[in-house]
Amino acid sequence: MVRIQRGKLLAFCLCVMATVFLLITLQVVVELGKFEGKKFKNSHLKDGHAQMEAEPLHLHPFFNREGLTLNRKKTLAADSFPIMLWWSPLTGETGRLGQCGADACFFTINRTYLHHHRTKAFLFYGTDFSIDSLPLPRKAHHDWALFHEESPKNNYKLFHQPVITLFNYTATFSRHSHLPLTTQYLEGTEVLTSLRYLVPLRSKNHLRKSLAPLVYVQSDCDPPSDRDSYVRELMTYIEVDSYGECLRNKALPPQLSNPASMDADGFFRILAQYKFILAFENAVCDDYITEKLWRPLKLGVVPVYYGSPSIADWLPSNRSAILVSEFSHPRELASYIRALDRDDRRYQAYIEWKLKGEISNQRLLTALRERKWGVQDVKQDNYIDAFECMVCTKVWDNIRLQEKLSCLLPLMRVAKRKGARAGAPTR
Repeated sequence: MVRIQRGKLLAFCLCVMATVFLLITLQVVVELGKFEGKKFKNSHLKDGHAQMEAEPLHLHPFFNREGLTLNRKKTLAADSFPIMLWWSPLTGETGRLGQCGADACFFTINRTYLHHHRTKAFLFYGTDFSIDSLPLPRKAHHDWALFHEESPKNNYKLFHQPVITLFNYTATFSRHSHLPLTTQYLEGTEVLTSLRYLVPLRSKNHLRKSLAPLVYVQSDCDPPSDRDSYVRELMTYIEVDSYGECLRNKALPPQLSNPASMDADGFFRILAQYKFILAFENAVCDDYITEKLWRPLKLGVVPVYYGSPSIADWLPSNRSAILVSEFSHPRELASYIRALDRDDRRYQAYIEWKLKGEISNQRLLTALRERKWGVQDVKQDNYIDAFECMVCTKVWDNIRLQEKLSCLLPLMRVAKRKGARAGAPTR
């Protein structure tokens, strides 16, 4: 009797399970039917995929409707505006409509837009630029634009003529770029004339009892400029306090030993105590100027500069830095620095411009006034935004020019035919 009851119970359970299975199967068939109906309904649309994304199926309740709406907006933007494709993904943005004054462009790193009919420009970040990975074959209406704020040490291939001439537009440290980044490490004139960190000369003379006249802070050792070799020899003729990894002979306080503290207030206070700072770039190129120069000028310390051969074009005054290139040997440079160290009047002449708050270099003033981007200024675009908008505007200028030409061509043909008839001989 017990066995019979168990058999009936088992049969009943099997029936229930089968019924549930049939109901689930029927629901799936119904939903699939709805899907096919929508697919057939939208098959005549040019962008059926985008339409389907806007109407997610209930079979997938985890779809985010807002995300799908954003995807649709991206699709519409890409179909309505010129596409700027970051071939080297500097920004990491899969799609963004950027407004550049009266113009707008769609910026993306998505390489599926390579052959899109509205793709007008390819943007390259110099650090990641590779001659072996290019959007080829290059079409006549495709502009190439390069953004590279680093020195040739970072990617030397870019500074060979056959490579740099591949680009229609550039943003580099050179003043000859379409968007010059020469002053990329300088916030503005106010930090140059500020007396915030200035240590009075009398105090510096007193500190000379425990500090060398010169300070050197560098952790990128043996770069192409060979600066460490020069400093090593200079150290045989004059005392130099070196805090960095290169030629270190003096230690920073523990809280400032991390390279991230190079912009810390405490670090600036230590450097400001010195009379001279060795400001040596990692590469010797016209217009390549980094914080190596601007930092001592901001702190009220005289930079002993080695780097850009065109540095005189960018100094705040004609007596604000000592140029290594003007000395034939480190021994001569050491002798000159010792003489300034002993003569307050001669030393003071190098910081007089700062004490008076006067910048006499018109080229520097003009460059800072006219640049379309800011440094550590939330009120201004950064230089990447400015680069994107420069290319966007150039592309739109070309589009407008082509539209004008397309309107003029028929008129020119008519005028040409009339001229030909007028010049024909009469019979």
